[in-house]
Amino acid sequence: MNGKANGKIRTLLVDDHALFRESLARVLGGEADFDIQACGTIREALGIIAQSPIDLVLLDMDLGGERGSQFLPDATQAGFTGRVLIVTASIHHAEARRLLRQGVAGIFVKDSSLHDLAEGMHAVAAGEMWIDSRFSDLTEPSSAGPEPSGRPHFNEKQRQVLKSVVEGLGNKEIAWRLQISESYVKAILQRLFQKTGVRTRGQLVRVALEQYSDQLGKY
Repeated sequence: MNGKANGKIRTLLVDDHALFRESLARVLGGEADFDIQACGTIREALGIIAQSPIDLVLLDMDLGGERGSQFLPDATQAGFTGRVLIVTASIHHAEARRLLRQGVAGIFVKDSSLHDLAEGMHAVAAGEMWIDSRFSDLTEPSSAGPEPSGRPHFNEKQRQVLKSVVEGLGNKEIAWRLQISESYVKAILQRLFQKTGVRTRGQLVRVALEQYSDQLGKY
């Protein structure tokens, strides 16, 4: 990903509903962490990424006569190296699976909260996946597998969640301790499953104690 300007996540919102697009851009633009641009078509989006470095694209799937998925191959061909978070009212599991295989970094459903969206944006911009809990089965380690190269390294948020799991805390307790949403906790857990190649919470605890205690510190 390109380096962030002034510490802000350079974000492009692509949504054909002007009221939603303008309202969300105004709200996110008021946050200290985001530098927001917005447009309503794929053509406009491609023009913006050709002229301005973009770290994160918030991409609606239903763009009137277009599908958001049309943006992905064209953007890649144009040299876009940022991350894409799907922000949509509804999406079928089959389409969500295909998008994840194509390289999108997350799926956010519009009936979730603005707070959750901001957390998802931060997670995706930091290199993580952020998947709405309704689609968490699409990232199970049976299909994704562990990280291919060597021993995984956990970022700070992953270490905090893993340490809390080892301590026996549930998702709600972890969310309260870390002051994040329960959906974000679930997304981090899915990523931990992928990184360690396990399927269950119990297996995660055992592997953490046996192989990754040096990354957890004291617990």
